[in-house]
Amino acid sequence: MTRIDFHSNIQDKIMYACRLTRKARGADHRIVLLASDRAQRDALDQALWTFSELDFLPHVTADDPLAPRSPIVIADLQATDLPHHQILLNLSGTTPADFARFERMIEIIGCDDADKSGGRERWTFYKKRGYPLAHFVAGDS
Repeated sequence: MTRIDFHSNIQDKIMYACRLTRKARGADHRIVLLASDRAQRDALDQALWTFSELDFLPHVTADDPLAPRSPIVIADLQATDLPHHQILLNLSGTTPADFARFERMIEIIGCDDADKSGGRERWTFYKKRGYPLAHFVAGDS
């Protein structure tokens, strides 16, 4: 069953996703980053290349022919047939259609009221279905 972690109170979801991706790759995991739309997908793509001068995070978009061989794939809600099913970082603000295929999903929840409200709804959705949940609040020790 998919383990689901909520990370909330995130000031910059793109940079936070980059840091989580770096950590997951350091543990040799394969990651899919799910964006809400093409603009967010493109922002993730750019940020993964530039957020750190010391780290190399090879990645492609889900529609790239190299997606099955890339350890990091960026997808938007239109993507189908994702090549990896280890870790899903969800920045989309929606319940991903195929989240149950993943071993682990991390919901990244921002600071604005709409994002928080959507996060609460998804928490309730997953909880009612018996998924193991954990919650981490940015800034808490």
